[in-house]
Amino acid sequence: MGECILDPGHCWLIEIGNRVTIAPRCHILAHDASTKRELGYTRIAPVKIGNDVFIGAGTTILPGVSIGNKVIIGAGSVVSRSIPDNSVAIGNPCRVTGLYEDYIEKQRNMMQKKPCFDASYRIGAITDEKKRQMKEQLDIQGSGYVV
Repeated sequence: MGECILDPGHCWLIEIGNRVTIAPRCHILAHDASTKRELGYTRIAPVKIGNDVFIGAGTTILPGVSIGNKVIIGAGSVVSRSIPDNSVAIGNPCRVTGLYEDYIEKQRNMMQKKPCFDASYRIGAITDEKKRQMKEQLDIQGSGYVV
C-alpha cells in the first residue's frame, strides 16, 4: 500500500476485507475535522471496505462510507457515499458507472486482441530487452496486460 494513508488518528474505525488492492496515494478517512473549530468536536464515522475490491491510485474515501464486495473504484475518485456490491464506480463525487462482471468480461475479451506479457515482464524481473519489446508492442496496440 505504498504512500497510502489510513486515518492514523482513527484507524480502528476502518475495516478492510479480503483480497483488497489499495493503489498508491490513497487516503481513507474516518474523521472530518471541519466541525472542530465551531463545535469543539470532530465528526467521526466508520469506513467499511468489502472483499475483492480494487481502489485506484489517488482515491480518497470519506468517513461513513461502505464499499461492497466485488467493487472497482477508478483512480482519482472521491468516495463520499456508499458503493453497492458488484459495481464499478469513478469520479468526484464517485458514482456507479457499471457492473463488476461486465467490466471483467470486457477486459477478458480485450485480452484476446491485445498483447499479454508473462511474469518475465514484471518489475524486478524485466530486462532492458523485454522493456523495449513491451514498449514496441504497446506503441502499436495501445495497451496490453501483464501477469
